[in-house]
Amino acid sequence: MNWDQWGPTEMTRTGQRSAPKQVAAARGLVVEDAASGFTGAVVRVEKSGGVHLVVLEGRKGVTRSFPLGLGFMIDGSAVNLVVPTQQQPSRPTRTASGSRAVASRRAAVAKASRIWVEGIHDAELVEKIWGDDLRVEGIVVEPLHGIDDLSGAVKQFQPGPKRRLAVLLDHLVDGSKEQRIAAEAMKASGAKDNVLIVGHPYVDIWQAVKPEVIGIRAWPKIPRNEDWKTGMLARLGLPHQTPADIGLGWKKILSRVSSFKDLEADLLGRVEHMIDFVTVHD
Repeated sequence: MNWDQWGPTEMTRTGQRSAPKQVAAARGLVVEDAASGFTGAVVRVEKSGGVHLVVLEGRKGVTRSFPLGLGFMIDGSAVNLVVPTQQQPSRPTRTASGSRAVASRRAAVAKASRIWVEGIHDAELVEKIWGDDLRVEGIVVEPLHGIDDLSGAVKQFQPGPKRRLAVLLDHLVDGSKEQRIAAEAMKASGAKDNVLIVGHPYVDIWQAVKPEVIGIRAWPKIPRNEDWKTGMLARLGLPHQTPADIGLGWKKILSRVSSFKDLEADLLGRVEHMIDFVTVHD
């Protein structure tokens, strides 16, 4: 796969080396400091002692600051990292989910009702698209980090009319392990009418991002005996050897998502249903 669209090339067609391309240090952009080898996603740009610094978040949440300018790499190509253009756009009338934006309204106090998703990547995607809506409603999204004991988790949550729970599962299809786990969880006390378990057909939430958003025609098919995320990044030509590689790969994909239009309808409908379910009695 050709990943040129993710970073600049360094050679002209005549074979002459060109000056590194200027790239704005936008939040979520994954870059490497050439001198130290430190790789991370841009968290923010700040000014200290008259010098602009870019803060990168790398392995296990470790952050480091570097002076903006030359000395950075994107996918092996040298770039000149610059301060993002400061613009004052008009206030958006729509959120990333397509809902009408509510001006000058603070986030609501968190309610007892919750939305659960399978992992941190699911939570980050939901936050990016529906975060504004959820803050207005006062609904918190929590990652489960495993669903084997979903029934026990639901019992511990103690659902009720004012304490509703909506759960989003990966690969919830007929005959799957996920379907059996969901059915068992719905037997928990208080679950009837107060718990909603929905799912999408994808092996992982990554596939809910439309492939054309990251410049491919379709998501590659990964054999069942191969770790899905590792295999996917390998086929996309991205680092895939360590957990940090997986995290940075996801950040790269997520950075390409800007609105609900970048996601598959199978996910959009499920999440909207969940939000409606946990806010119906408000």
